[in-house]
Amino acid sequence: MKTAVLHRLWKEPVQLSGVAESLLIPLWARAVETARPDAIIRDPIALEIFENLDYDFSKFEGAWMTQTGITIRTKILDEATSDFIRANPRAVVINLGAGLSTRFSRLDNGSIRWYEVDLPEVIALRKLFFRETKRYRCVAGSVTEPSTLEPIVAGRQPVLIVAEGLFMYFDEEDVRSVFDGLSMRFPGAQMLLEMLAPCALGMGKYDPCLSKVAGGCLDFRWTLSDCRAMESWGRGLQVLSECNVLEHHRERWGWLNFFAPQALSVLGNRIVHLRFAQD
Repeated sequence: MKTAVLHRLWKEPVQLSGVAESLLIPLWARAVETARPDAIIRDPIALEIFENLDYDFSKFEGAWMTQTGITIRTKILDEATSDFIRANPRAVVINLGAGLSTRFSRLDNGSIRWYEVDLPEVIALRKLFFRETKRYRCVAGSVTEPSTLEPIVAGRQPVLIVAEGLFMYFDEEDVRSVFDGLSMRFPGAQMLLEMLAPCALGMGKYDPCLSKVAGGCLDFRWTLSDCRAMESWGRGLQVLSECNVLEHHRERWGWLNFFAPQALSVLGNRIVHLRFAQD
């Protein structure tokens, strides 16, 4: 997959509202990382989009912990998704709350089918930079609306659902409702879910990046101290594994390395690997 021609005489204006504007934070983080000589990940497409948007990204400067955390979660999710694709070369991947993710361009094996799902205004922005194909589709709609996922047909192929930087903005009732819909529509699917650090719950107004988008009205609304509590939700949900971003690339975490290891579960976001039960 290739981006559209981005080098124009003008920059593309950004017209996003509410939670949709938060997608610019991970785009900024990946672009900044790509420009580093010691980059943990390289995302040249993100850098190209970043350079061609008319938006004041300087407001995020100095938010090194957010930038590092997003970089590391990107690497963890890339590796976990790549493992799934290697084991299931004709898999269907559903990226919920896709934003301006470029993961498909990094991991495409030539046979997977990939769906980017996000709000209509986000999909409209994506389509300025990415072209759809038979195997790569964009789906516009809220993930809380069951009808949004109706265009996605997995057939008998294995399904991986990726939810990066998404459910932290939802109430638990909505999270449970989305999980119910996913488990019924894609039985046996696996999911990679980003789980917010417990210490960040309700602290959006103090976050160095989130407080500077959408007029500062967004907040972090959901997390679990113990991700295995989701297994009690029913539907045969099983937690396969979890890892904490603070456990990776310790050389980049500075003074956070002085915290005791047991504090990591409170301070760091986690990537949780789940599986829904078969029918």
